[in-house]
Amino acid sequence: MLETPRLFLCSFSLSLCFLNLTPSDIMTTADAVRKRHKGSSSGAQAGVKDRAEEPVQWGRAWEVDWFSLSGVILLLCFAPFIVFFFIMACDQYQCSISHPLLDLYNGDATLLTIWNLAPSFTWAAAKIYAIWVTFQVVLYMCVPDFMHKILPGYVGGVQEGARTPAGLINKYEVNGLQCWIITHVLWVANAQYFHWFSPTIIIDNWIPLLWCTNILGYAVSTLAFIKAYLFPTNPEDCKFTGNIFYNYMMGIEFNPRIGKWFDFKLFFNGRPGIVAWTLINLSYAAKQQELYGYVTNSMILVNVLQAIYVLDFFWNEAWYLKTIDICHDHFGWYLGWGDCVWLPFLYTLQGLYLVYNPIQLSTPHAAGVLILGLVGYYIFRSTNHQKDLFRRTEGNCKIWGKKPTFIECSYRSADGGIHKSKLMTSGFWGVARHMNYTGDLMGSLAYCLACGGKHLLPYFYIVYMTILLVHRCIRDEHRCCNKYSKDWERYTAAVPYRLLPNIF
Repeated sequence: MLETPRLFLCSFSLSLCFLNLTPSDIMTTADAVRKRHKGSSSGAQAGVKDRAEEPVQWGRAWEVDWFSLSGVILLLCFAPFIVFFFIMACDQYQCSISHPLLDLYNGDATLLTIWNLAPSFTWAAAKIYAIWVTFQVVLYMCVPDFMHKILPGYVGGVQEGARTPAGLINKYEVNGLQCWIITHVLWVANAQYFHWFSPTIIIDNWIPLLWCTNILGYAVSTLAFIKAYLFPTNPEDCKFTGNIFYNYMMGIEFNPRIGKWFDFKLFFNGRPGIVAWTLINLSYAAKQQELYGYVTNSMILVNVLQAIYVLDFFWNEAWYLKTIDICHDHFGWYLGWGDCVWLPFLYTLQGLYLVYNPIQLSTPHAAGVLILGLVGYYIFRSTNHQKDLFRRTEGNCKIWGKKPTFIECSYRSADGGIHKSKLMTSGFWGVARHMNYTGDLMGSLAYCLACGGKHLLPYFYIVYMTILLVHRCIRDEHRCCNKYSKDWERYTAAVPYRLLPNIF
């Protein structure tokens, strides 16, 4: 029997967040920063200067309405408890979501008794997490990438990001694949030879680690918030709405940094959470072996399919610098807490579920899951590869054996400069405007289907990803419409569908 309360919880938490409104020209501290920057640009033509007086419409909103504000406050207050609910459901109720709710409704449990049964913060977990984050900082900051010198086709080392709204181009040390490899080589070496710690160390401390990640998530979000007011890395790329809650959640600084190379966005998006993703899954598999004496084919499928996704992320980390997270999102609680807590705990629910509910899939079921996951990955990667190839060659390439078609657009940055861009209408990008998201959703569904159909908890991921990516489609297209104006209308006329041809 499928459970239903979970759908309400994830829809509630996700539908309220990350609302993006049409910017308006209001006088705030940020406006003063913006105008000060515009006034300093020199050498611009008259027409460009006139256009630069209009409000810039990149990135998140300049102001926020009460509906969005109420959603932000609710999410700030309840998101940590939503994560706790899912993890607690596995720890106390074998991953059933309806049972704790029914116990509360029938009076068989109270919020206090459920809370008291959950493991609390421990200094052992704090030590584990502190060592983990410190180790990732050292790998990120102190070990320059050398993998690009020995792996053909891999792009690493110092790379340039996309142009910011203020017209700047930041440089990044791309060494994520190297960090992932070093971390996992040490993990395997420990499991096979050194035995410094148990391979189940993560799941054995899972709820205490939840409290530690929350502490870091709120700490780094608060630091970024204070830093934006006192010593921003680049004031021209800051956005102040005048509302403290919205500023805290959605972020003020575009690319907060400490020193030249420690970039908050790249580190927290791509290091503690995503490097840990595959380690968490390995810890789940080790726990399954410890408890039952074997590892199920469903657990192997989840480990393999999600490892492909993680490795793809790090292999294409230089490409990631041109995605919406880096190019448009400011760094606030949304990214800081989300990367520290939401990602490692909720993206790995399938593996956690299989620890408590070991499922051995039939051969046809397992084959179907594998095929769906691989086809989804193929669409996801091919779509992104086509876009990257088109950008790198400026359209001088072949997509599906033909020279790609495109629509040429123009846009302006906050410094008043006019820039050109091309929107491809060939290959997967001619089928739908976000076919990479379609492939992503197919892979997400495969992870969930590996867990069978007894409970809805492992299906949280596909519901979450559907809401997230559909919203991201709308949010991204709102920005593109503001950025490209009539050129965007020409593009949507040429490629009318977002995710599914002839459907949506």
